[in-house]
Amino acid sequence: MKNRYEGLLILNVKGSEDGAREVIERLEADFKKEGLVVEQVQKMGHRQFSYAAGDLNGGYYVNIVFEAEPVVLAKIQAKLKLDEAIYRQHYLRLAGKKAA
Repeated sequence: MKNRYEGLLILNVKGSEDGAREVIERLEADFKKEGLVVEQVQKMGHRQFSYAAGDLNGGYYVNIVFEAEPVVLAKIQAKLKLDEAIYRQHYLRLAGKKAA
């Protein structure tokens, strides 16, 4: 059974808007290829971290709402963990409406 999730991704694009746009388009294509149904993509822009993480002092934040099977979500998490353009990822299952 598919559940609705909200994912917060922090991109490591060194402040480049064009680089962020390319990564977001690639992520949406990857999500759809894996069978996730993307409902909404919110580009929250570049934000500074409260403390520097190595040589990285900020990241481009993206919020994605989608529907997926739990197994597929685990697969996408593992794949994105290896992606150098993704600095952090966090997913939250949304209550309420469930997909059929």
